[in-house]
Amino acid sequence: MVCPHKALLSNMARMMKAGKLISVIGDEDTCTGFLLGGIGEMNKERKPNFLVVEKDTSVSEIEETFKSFVQRSDIAVILINQNIAELIRHVIDAHSNPIPAVLEIPSKDHPYDASKDSILRRAKGMFNPDDFR
Repeated sequence: MVCPHKALLSNMARMMKAGKLISVIGDEDTCTGFLLGGIGEMNKERKPNFLVVEKDTSVSEIEETFKSFVQRSDIAVILINQNIAELIRHVIDAHSNPIPAVLEIPSKDHPYDASKDSILRRAKGMFNPDDFR
């Protein structure tokens, strides 16, 4: 049986070679770090591949940005701070396609909690750990 992590990473590597992007929905520090790392892009419609979430950013704006990233054919991975993902959990739970992959990441002020990560919970439910021993 093929390890699901290797298959996902292989698919993501192919997508990145094909010019696919990583997008970020996060706090200012998270977005700044990834933008300094070179992920920032604008598509043909001049829409960025990131959203800086501030105190006055509405939940509906976060939802709409996430949905637009899911629909964009140039995005392979969506990185989202886990505390922000909690605000739109129902939308993330509804996303079932492997691409774009949704990865929940910690922020400076909020550590990662694996029990809240719906994608990780879904993946654990799909595979029997004994299959990989």
